[in-house]
Amino acid sequence: MAERPLTLMAVHAHPDDEATSTGGVLARYAAEGITTVLVTCTDGRCGDGPGGVKPGDPGHDPAAVVAMRQAELEASCAVLKVSHLETLGYADSGMMGWPTNDQPGAFWTTPVAEAAGRLAELIRQYRPDVVVTYDENGFYGHPDHIQAHRITMAAVEQTDIPAKVYWTTVPRTAFEQFGQIMKELGVDWAEPDATAEPQPLLGLPDDEITTWVDTNSYGGQKFDALATHASQTENIFFLQLGRERFTELMGVETFVRVQDRTGAPTPEDDLFAGLR
Repeated sequence: MAERPLTLMAVHAHPDDEATSTGGVLARYAAEGITTVLVTCTDGRCGDGPGGVKPGDPGHDPAAVVAMRQAELEASCAVLKVSHLETLGYADSGMMGWPTNDQPGAFWTTPVAEAAGRLAELIRQYRPDVVVTYDENGFYGHPDHIQAHRITMAAVEQTDIPAKVYWTTVPRTAFEQFGQIMKELGVDWAEPDATAEPQPLLGLPDDEITTWVDTNSYGGQKFDALATHASQTENIFFLQLGRERFTELMGVETFVRVQDRTGAPTPEDDLFAGLR
């Protein structure tokens, strides 16, 4: 029998998240013959509707948004050459503090054990060598991202199958550059309110990032994958940069390795270091 191909599983919260932080690695590893599996946990119903109508505003039809975003997700997967798309179908919980957090079926209120059990079955089915998801704060505090982190780590513990587990991150040195670019694009990049509750810092110091993956050659695919999520383009402002500058800015994807059975030294430039 032929040797089983290596497998990458990325666990994301919403349609479009797959392209934002892992579009480059999904495209790169697919091109290298690695099986890629995307698990999307929610249906995206709290995203913008046609014409940019916001959740809770007149004319926002959650069912229509779900159908539209599913089609966009499938188109993104085609661009990135994702081998297998799995959708858990939980209701999008919206931003932290929204009434949708507590609605029946919301991912945020789903028992971790229940959702982790479903994800564990997918891990047993696909047997990924590498699993990627968010850190414990969901990178920026979104409840569905936090829940995706929780169920992924629980499912990994249940199955003990992946050799390596990573959390997505961004170097802190990149945020100054992001801020300048957003100002150029006319996007408000407000300084933190000194009187507000302190928030966890986003990203990590450069010396705490274990894994820097060069995805420059796949920047066009990542750009095109983001562009398939046309209903959400108001929030995907990096598309305004154009393909060339987007690739220059987003051409390296960074991660922190949190579990490893390979002994591969860090820093590393390959999620599959030690496995091939």
